[in-house]
Amino acid sequence: MSRPLIGITAYLEAARWGTWVREAVLSPPSYARAVEKAGGLPVLLPPLNLGGVDDYARELSGVIFAGGGELDPSLYGAAREDRGEDLQPHRDRFELALARAAVQADLPLLAVARGMHVLNVAQGGSLIPWLPEAVDHDRHVAAGRAHLIQISVSSKLGKAVGDRAEVTAPHHQALKRLGAGLQAVAWADDQIVEGVELQGHRFAVGVQWHPERGEDNRLVEALVEAATG
Repeated sequence: MSRPLIGITAYLEAARWGTWVREAVLSPPSYARAVEKAGGLPVLLPPLNLGGVDDYARELSGVIFAGGGELDPSLYGAAREDRGEDLQPHRDRFELALARAAVQADLPLLAVARGMHVLNVAQGGSLIPWLPEAVDHDRHVAAGRAHLIQISVSSKLGKAVGDRAEVTAPHHQALKRLGAGLQAVAWADDQIVEGVELQGHRFAVGVQWHPERGEDNRLVEALVEAATG
């Protein structure tokens, strides 16, 4: 049986190799390795052609919306946050269009960190543009600092990884108003949403952390299993 083809969203950045400096499609190899380990075939999706998103949604077996920089706050009606990273409007446009096409096509998807924010905004939700100010602490932005999250055991996420997890994922933004059809299924101790699922969808899970890193590959395996079915 053919292995399912899993698309992975990617950066479009200037990169150096040898004596060359050119614009390149880039992705941390951890995503592709996790997909391979789970039994899927990874393929990078360059954020170039908005006209191709419907074809991706039809031809792929599943998609991972990968992590990265913050979304432009103007996309969800907020003021631009000068303390954030440089914006990537080309990637925002492509991934929002792809998320809407994937939802419409019932394509299995896993939305990681930034990817969860993309899914939420694509569904009409909003974000907290600068989280430390909203919660009055810096635990979510401290690099390398792990925290425990609670997970709904009845959710697809809970069935894949259990009712709690210790995660490390620095982030300056977080979900605020949930988009249409999204349900919170994981929370930090300060009630910041760390996991969501799209109700009625075959498999549409978003998490704030990076399940493609480390030894626990169960969530990527769950995506590949849904894509296979």
